[in-house]
Amino acid sequence: MSKQPLGGAYQRSTIRDVAEKAKTSVTTASRALNGTGRMTDETRKRVHEVAAELNYRPNSIARGLVQQRSFTLGLLTNDTYGRFTLPMVTGLSEAMVDRGVSVFLSAGEYKPERLQLNLRAMEEKRVDGLVITGKRIDRGLPIELPPMGMPVVYVNAACPKGATGFVPDDLNGAKNAVNHLISAGRRKIAHITGPYDFKAARLREQGWRHALYESGLEPYGNALFSSWTEAHGYDATRMLFSSSDEKPDAIFCGNDQIARGVVDAFALLGISVPDDVAIVGYDNWEIFAKATRPPLTTVDMELAGLGRSAGLALLDMIAGKVVKPGIQEMPCKLIVRESCGADSGRNML
Repeated sequence: MSKQPLGGAYQRSTIRDVAEKAKTSVTTASRALNGTGRMTDETRKRVHEVAAELNYRPNSIARGLVQQRSFTLGLLTNDTYGRFTLPMVTGLSEAMVDRGVSVFLSAGEYKPERLQLNLRAMEEKRVDGLVITGKRIDRGLPIELPPMGMPVVYVNAACPKGATGFVPDDLNGAKNAVNHLISAGRRKIAHITGPYDFKAARLREQGWRHALYESGLEPYGNALFSSWTEAHGYDATRMLFSSSDEKPDAIFCGNDQIARGVVDAFALLGISVPDDVAIVGYDNWEIFAKATRPPLTTVDMELAGLGRSAGLALLDMIAGKVVKPGIQEMPCKLIVRESCGADSGRNML
């Protein structure tokens, strides 16, 4: 831990403290923590353990002067509400903290004038790399990114040709959700989702259809596209159950807000979940999913994992390594709760 001299003021542990306790030279301790130099694995491990015990953190200013780096990554987002960005930043920050790298966040609507200011701020901070993220996978920046003199990675956003980006695998995430309903014995599965002009909505609709066709089942009518809201889920459900036709025995929803609206409609109609109809949502927005009665089975987009992948890709770029360009679709996870008739707490890939 950090040292506390008389008077109560804390002093940061130094590299000399680490070297002394690990019984190495200062040079060896420094190289062990930087991942450089030749030494035994046992020595490198001992230095890292001592550094953790002493809560040692490198002096970023001195380190930056030596290595010509700021040890800071920039993150630019238009998700001012934080629904998508906050989990992603959590994963990014967790991956960076043990590497002595900080994250500088700049949030604001993607308007050209504001973007220019935010990009200038990133340059003034001399960040080593930049993550650009957004609220939808088919939208990028409204301006052409000027030469930044640093690597750039895109997350949950469209990226230019030749750039590297990470997005959730929405098609297979939807397929897994519908396959779970099919495995639970559901055969008449409807789909209520968001606006058709969202690529994510179209991919989730395709996943719904693919899962049904691969199981020899027909979709229950057409997908009901509209807004990502509880009101849409409520209205669409009232419409589905107002006819005298055979009713669905499951509904796959394009997001958790829509699913909450479905549950509200069922409460009014006297329909039991999951006994009469099973429900699966999308996003694993816990403020909705866990508070739903019964708790909602839903697809988690693994946003923290997207943040970690983006950060590690940036570090590789900064180190001069070749990183695969193009969009990389990352797996989602199905979080199984009671709304589809399963025991709470089960997770499925």
